[in-house]
Amino acid sequence: MGSGPAYQRVADEIRAAILSGELAQGDRMPSLPELAAQFGVTTTVAHSAVNVLRGEGLVVTRQGAGAFIRRFERILRSSPGRLSRSHWGQGLAIQDHDTGVRARVLDVVVSEVPAPEYVAAALGVDVGDAVLSRSRRFEVDGRPVQLATSYLPLELVRGTAITYTDTGPGGAYARLAELGFGPARFVERLTDRAPHPDERDRLALSTAGARVIEITRYAYTGADRCVEVTRMVLDASAYELEYSFPA
Repeated sequence: MGSGPAYQRVADEIRAAILSGELAQGDRMPSLPELAAQFGVTTTVAHSAVNVLRGEGLVVTRQGAGAFIRRFERILRSSPGRLSRSHWGQGLAIQDHDTGVRARVLDVVVSEVPAPEYVAAALGVDVGDAVLSRSRRFEVDGRPVQLATSYLPLELVRGTAITYTDTGPGGAYARLAELGFGPARFVERLTDRAPHPDERDRLALSTAGARVIEITRYAYTGADRCVEVTRMVLDASAYELEYSFPA
């Protein structure tokens, strides 16, 4: 192996084998002890090498099953098209705009929770007041890629399909529109940071250098009332963000 950190040299050799086709799509990678023996390194170094490849989208890891060769295509998150009324107004999910026909798994938990400070200020309620929480975890092509939690005023959505795990065609925005509170504009604030411990676990981010993109979105009606606050945490290595706007 060449110069540089041992984990990088191991990653370089495995990457070359993947790109040449020596390691094919769907192949199970050797275990960490096997990789350590093959390259003459420690299992810690082997683990770091696998994490490098995972971050590059060349490997997916499955808890209890090991690592597999899978070329993960970054998800193009294109705004503002994904949030347009013409999209969700036709009964389409926002995530359909991002991932198309790619295999997607969505876990949803709906509950009433105390409003965090940043949510209370936007929704016009007091800190600690009960609001509706819609917490989601997205997997694409077998890989966890995003966590998201939306907060909505209880007095607005209580008794509606928005309180169900499946809100129906077009999602919560279509249901809000039916209530006369459809979003007319959105504001998103983005931050790049290291993942919190629970985010690291839920997104299977085992590399020490992993980064996430935190996006907080505010949905406003035509009367400029904020009807939803959503905080998303994206695996930065799984996404490409695109913003299109006029000059």
